[in-house]
Amino acid sequence: MPIRQNGVLYSETFGTGPDVVMVHGWGMHSGVWRVFAHRLADCFRITLIDLPGHGRSGMIADFSLEGAGKALLEIAPERAHWLGWSLGATISLQVAGHSPERLASLAMMAGNARFSQCDGWPCAMDLPLLSGFAADLRADYHHTLMQFLGLQTMGLEHARAVLRDLKAHVTECEEPDEAALQAGLDILCTGDLRDLLPELRMPLLLLLGSRDRMVKPAVGQAMQALSCGAELQIIEGAAHTPFLSHADECLTLLTDFWQRHND
Repeated sequence: MPIRQNGVLYSETFGTGPDVVMVHGWGMHSGVWRVFAHRLADCFRITLIDLPGHGRSGMIADFSLEGAGKALLEIAPERAHWLGWSLGATISLQVAGHSPERLASLAMMAGNARFSQCDGWPCAMDLPLLSGFAADLRADYHHTLMQFLGLQTMGLEHARAVLRDLKAHVTECEEPDEAALQAGLDILCTGDLRDLLPELRMPLLLLLGSRDRMVKPAVGQAMQALSCGAELQIIEGAAHTPFLSHADECLTLLTDFWQRHND
């Protein structure tokens, strides 16, 4: 396996057409997108990036929302459509809010502007559950990572098959850096980007699964209410990994969205 170098992020680019940047979720790496991304590459030029400390990327000194966003921008195309999944969606929203000139559009797949519940935001994840993952991570981070993957597939008709796919992708690379996992969970527990939604002037697509236990469909409605014209698409039967379980529907929705908003 390639050796990670501190401060150096891994990326790969393929396909032809308008630029698309794809940012994966917590505990994973860009290989989880591979099959889906190569189908998109028929019409788009895809750039996959491993988050800091994940996959083939080294850790960075500042793995905060701002720090991660800056690190991604350093190797991303000058202007592109961004697609973020789960934690990747949160980080992509941070980039969109602070460097809007770099994004042609933003698609948040199974993403939330605030992952943890609070007053006025009841549709997010239970904070004690997220905090429990953070505590368990220090005791046994491999077991905690596997538990988190299982939570992502709950509710699917073929949950075991999708979970096998996720676990297989994890083992393609060295396990994520423990500090990177902790930093990502800190973002999920404390990050709050709701104030960015009313300010976004770029096209925004919220793509959620009807059976997602982590980012419930009501989250999409709440974010849509805060935004200026966000599009909301709920994929029936999908959970937290719609690009794996419902790839055809995701491809159709994303391709239509990007083609309508290609400037």
